[in-house]
Formats: sequence, structure tokens, C-alpha cells
Amino acid sequence: MAEGQLLLGFHAITARLRQNPASVQEIWFADNRRDGRLKALVALAEQHRVKLHPANTDRLDGMTRGARHQGVIARVSAQVLATDIDAVMDAAGDHLLLLVLDGCQDPHNLGACLRVADAFGVNAVVAPKDRSVGLTPAVSRVACGAAETVPYLMVTNLARFLEELADRDILTVGADMDGSKPLYDVDLRLPMAWVLGAEGSGLRRLTREHCDALAHIPMSGTVESLNLSVSTGICLAETRRRLPAV
Repeated sequence: MAEGQLLLGFHAITARLRQNPASVQEIWFADNRRDGRLKALVALAEQHRVKLHPANTDRLDGMTRGARHQGVIARVSAQVLATDIDAVMDAAGDHLLLLVLDGCQDPHNLGACLRVADAFGVNAVVAPKDRSVGLTPAVSRVACGAAETVPYLMVTNLARFLEELADRDILTVGADMDGSKPLYDVDLRLPMAWVLGAEGSGLRRLTREHCDALAHIPMSGTVESLNLSVSTGICLAETRRRLPAV
């Protein structure tokens, strides 16, 4: 079997076929599906002359070790994204927008955050190595192609990384339920980084201390907190609204 990585699910595979069809080596699909969604994917794959393999559910489950695949799996060549945060920052210059995730361990949350990051023009997503999920097939499936377009960079020491941002005059704003200002009253400018913590535990103390400002999302309902990817979307959407050149 050719070397490569697996993409799972219709969104991720369709996005890769549209963005970089040459990187898709082969696709396996459930031989008991006859729906229009599968027919559309097969037609797109055939258009780009990608090898197709019908397979039973047991084989698909075995290939993914039980991960949810929706009946379609693709083996793809890894795309080359930036692996050096300094290179990302230098290339973006004054238009830099980063998303820093302090301890996201849920692949579904990370996938959704990558998808939101792609939608709002984030240059890279940054996370600490010791408390974060990596780019798993489940992350790629939920990201719907964004895992192949937005660099996901892991740093050894997050507090030190935030210090480096300060040294480069990059604004860091932490989203924290105890933040002193509502999101809509916080001064935003580029270059900047949004810093969000894990759902439930939020930002760690050292992370909060290294942010230039802490903002909370005003809420009028009964829930006390929002899902990490939802909070990310709100913060990035407000940034896009005020800074359309992001």
C-alpha cells in the first residue's frame, strides 16, 4: 500500500479533490452505498483519475481503527504547510492573525477551530505540545479540508512563545470569562493573536498573565460557557468585522 495519510469523510476528501487533486492517491468507499452524495464524490474522483476501491464496512472500520469515516476514506500525500512560526509571522507581517489554543485536547474541537480559522483568514493555529491533540484523521474529517490549508504549529513552551509575540509588538488578546472588558469593547489591531483555553478549564494562569488584554464574550442566556470552537468563531468574526483587511 502506498505511503501517505488518511482523510476521512465526505467534506475533507471533497475539499482535497478540489484544492489539490494530484495529492489524492486512492479512495475506498462503502460498497453498500448508492446515494447521491457518494455518486458525486465518485464522479469527482473519476474526473481526476483517482483510483477507486469499493470495500465492505469491516475493512473501512479496520483501516480507521473505528474512527467515524462516513463510508469514504482517501489516502493522500501530505501537503506542505509552513512548519516554522517565525516564517509565518515574517510572511504575514503587519497583517498577521494567529489563533493560539491553550490545551485543546478534543479532536472535534480542534477540527472545528481549524475550519473557523480558515474561514476568517488566520495565518496559523498554535498550541503547546504537552497539552494538545495532534492532527489526527478525526481532526481532518471535522476540519473539512482546513487541516490542509491552515498551518497547525506546536510549541514547547506557550508562555515563552507569548513573550516572543510581545517582543515583536504583536497584540495578544485572551478570551476569558473573567476578562475585564466585553469582547466588543476591546481594542483590536493587527498584527495580533487570539488566545483561547480549553473548554471547561479555560486559560492557564501563566497564559492569562502573558496576554495584553483579557476579554469576555457577553451572554444573556442561562449557559455559563460556550464550546471552544463557537467562542473562536465569535472572536474571529468580530475581528473580521472591525478589521476587514485580515
